[in-house]
Amino acid sequence: MHNNTPLISVHELKSKLTQQNLLILDASMPPVVPQEQPQKCWPNTIIPNAKRMDIEQNFCDPSASFPHTLPSPQAFEAAIRQLGINGDEHIVVYDDLGLFSAARAWWMLTSMGHEHVSVLDGGLPAWLAAGLPSEKANTNGIAKGVFTSCFNALMFVNYQQVATYLADKSHVILDARASARFLGQAPEPREGVRSGHMPGAVSLPYAQLMRDGLLLPPEELVREFKVLNPDNLPMVTTCGSGITACILALAANLAGYHDIAVYDGSWAEWGSLTELPVIPISINT
Repeated sequence: MHNNTPLISVHELKSKLTQQNLLILDASMPPVVPQEQPQKCWPNTIIPNAKRMDIEQNFCDPSASFPHTLPSPQAFEAAIRQLGINGDEHIVVYDDLGLFSAARAWWMLTSMGHEHVSVLDGGLPAWLAAGLPSEKANTNGIAKGVFTSCFNALMFVNYQQVATYLADKSHVILDARASARFLGQAPEPREGVRSGHMPGAVSLPYAQLMRDGLLLPPEELVREFKVLNPDNLPMVTTCGSGITACILALAANLAGYHDIAVYDGSWAEWGSLTELPVIPISINT
C-alpha cells in the first residue's frame, strides 16, 4: 500500500485539480437495497474531468455466478487501460452516494498493484455541498493507458477460506450489511439467497462507521474495531456482494490494520450455497 492515506477530503482534491498526474474516477453504482440508500442512476453531474469506472459492467467477471465478482487480472488490466491509466498517476475515486462503491474501486485498484489510490471522503455529495466546481457527464474519447496488473491474491478470499477461518477462529469476520439482514429479520434482495449470517461472523453495518456522509475520524475507527477485534486478529470483511465490505476494509486500513481481506462472493454466494451453515436457520429449509 502506498504511504499516502487512502482517504482524501474534498478541499484536498480541489487543491490538486491542476496537477498533471491526477486522474479522477467516478465509480457510482445504484445500491441493491433501495431502502438503505436513495435509488440513483448514473449521475449527470461529475467532478471536472472525471472518468467513469463502471463496476457493474466493466469491472466484474461476466461469467461468474454471483454479482460484482472480481475480474481476472488480464480483464481488469484491459478495462483499466481504456480509462487512460498507466500506473504512475494519483487516482481519486468517488461515488454519488457519498461512500458506497468507491471503496470497492479503491480495493480493486490496490489489489491489482496501483500504488496511489485515494477515496474521496463524502464523495460527490460532499463535493457539491462545498460549492466546488462540477461539469456535465461526458463520453469523450480517452487515450489508452499502459497499466500492468500485479495482483495481490491475499486481498481476497473465497468461501472455503472463510469457512476455515470461522472454524479455527483465526480471523474476525465482519459483516457490513444492515443489522436486520444480518439477524435474518429482513429478506435478502437477491432471489434464492437465504436470510441470516455466517456462524461466528460479527455485525458491523458500514453506516455505523460514518457520520454526516463522512467516515468517522481515525481515532473513532480505532475504537470501533478494537471492540470487535480486541485480540488484533486478521480480519475478513463481507457484505451482500463484495461492495460495502470494501468500506469496512477502508475504515480498518485507516484505523491502522493491514491484515485485511475481502470475501468476494460475500452473502450473495454464501447465502445461496445450501451446504454452508446459516444463522438463524430458516424454517423453510
